[in-house]
Amino acid sequence: MTATKETVGRRRAATRPPRRFVLWREVLTAYAAPALMAGTAGILTGQPDLAVAAVTSIAGTSAVVALLIGAWLHRGGRPRRWTVAVPRIVLTAVLLVAAVGAAGLLGWFSAQWLPSHTAIPGAAWLDRLRIDLPVSAALATTIVSLRWRSTATATHQP
Repeated sequence: MTATKETVGRRRAATRPPRRFVLWREVLTAYAAPALMAGTAGILTGQPDLAVAAVTSIAGTSAVVALLIGAWLHRGGRPRRWTVAVPRIVLTAVLLVAAVGAAGLLGWFSAQWLPSHTAIPGAAWLDRLRIDLPVSAALATTIVSLRWRSTATATHQP
């Protein structure tokens, strides 16, 4: 009997230990991926403000959100029971709404409140934060929660 690629792949996956969730790798990836992509787009399209935002507000927000969400989910290696019991899409959606809401409020606060109540002058980069922060938070939350969930369900069956 000949083994197909699919059955060989299943056997190999069954003998491999489950993937581990490593927070520092997730944070590093959350910073590097948007910094490279948005930075490259900024350079290729001749938008220096996008290239600067890529390594500051865009990648920085992604890394911070990945750190916060990943640390909360990982919680010392023991997941909360409900985080592995609910469907993956529900967990991701709940975290997504919370992270995007918080990032949107922070972006609004930075763009509106700071220039009118502090010595920080209004600038175009402050207006970018209204978009950069929620979008970066959405991407980082989705990726980290899905990656964490795939490792958590492999090691902690509900």
